[in-house]
Amino acid sequence: MSGLTKHRGAAVLIAASSGRALAAAARRAGFRPLVADLFDDSDTRGLCAASLIAGDWRTGFSRDPLIAALETLAEANSPIGLVYGAGFEDRPSLLEELAARWSLFGNPADRLRRAKDPMALAALCQARGVPHPDISLALPDPCDGWLVKSVGGAGGSHVAPARASRPAGENVYFQRFAPGEPISVQCLCDGSRAISLGLSRQWTAPAPDEPFRYGGCVRPAGLAADLERRLADAACAIVGAQGLVGLNSVDFLVDGDIFHLIEVNPRPGAAIDIFEDGEGRLFQAHIDACLGRLPIRALEFNAASAAAIAYAQQDIGAMPQLDWPDWTADRQKPQSVVGLYDPLCTIKACAAQTSAARALVEARAGALVDAINCKLGGEAS
Repeated sequence: MSGLTKHRGAAVLIAASSGRALAAAARRAGFRPLVADLFDDSDTRGLCAASLIAGDWRTGFSRDPLIAALETLAEANSPIGLVYGAGFEDRPSLLEELAARWSLFGNPADRLRRAKDPMALAALCQARGVPHPDISLALPDPCDGWLVKSVGGAGGSHVAPARASRPAGENVYFQRFAPGEPISVQCLCDGSRAISLGLSRQWTAPAPDEPFRYGGCVRPAGLAADLERRLADAACAIVGAQGLVGLNSVDFLVDGDIFHLIEVNPRPGAAIDIFEDGEGRLFQAHIDACLGRLPIRALEFNAASAAAIAYAQQDIGAMPQLDWPDWTADRQKPQSVVGLYDPLCTIKACAAQTSAARALVEARAGALVDAINCKLGGEAS
């Protein structure tokens, strides 16, 4: 019996900082998603059999609210297990508690902990001959050309020049700056082997205190075929050696023909929005890979796809009622309070070529922010 036949119509718990993308992927694969996240956006609710907010997005998940939300969701729905996304990289102990209650479709806590250990990753890259920037647990002197990062950080907001560092020892490490364009490899892993689903380009949306804040991504990356093969081989070698399962991604910086592996993201991430396959197989492929089964037939992705975050350009005391375009997701609820530089929503776009998809997603983001600012100005007058 195929995984899709076995699980079609089954309820599945989803826990992530934002659960909407995973919920959409689960729905396309025929599951009934039950989401506990930090936003409870209106479109997330529309995708789910049930959803609950489980904490504050500024501080992340904490034990009691998350477990209470998941237990409430599970009580009347008999889920087959739990899929997690972003939000647990720096709290593997919480993941251990979830795994004690529900079957986990994702990396167990010990593998997540090892994948996010900067010293372990650097040693593995060296052993496998994969280029990786120098790292240090002590503040380098001089520190020009170094970055400070949080252990278990995700999304770019935790990265800053080392001169703006928090004191060494406060769950941070230092990584030598590497030039290049951010490229990510999406991998599907069965615990020992890994296959590449494709590559994407990423970009930043800097804010005053967050120079490397995540901006968006676009697929395909459009690199030379040989370079894409080298990146995919390096990514699959590392995640295979780490024993990861399911959907994971590996981030690189690429400068011409030179690349450096920057970090591993041991869970499904924001890029699943642009890896929507035509048959809705992505979520099922994640579950099957967690059970040790990689797909026999490759997943197929049509045209080019981009997704970006639209950020607020002013403080919004009460989010206005909007007629959201269908190319938006993760939509702020009416009357919610949105701070300057907070996320407003995700913007999506598809086109025939990578450059056109990115241009379209950026144009849509600009138009939406302008429309919100105009509406706020009209309400204030």
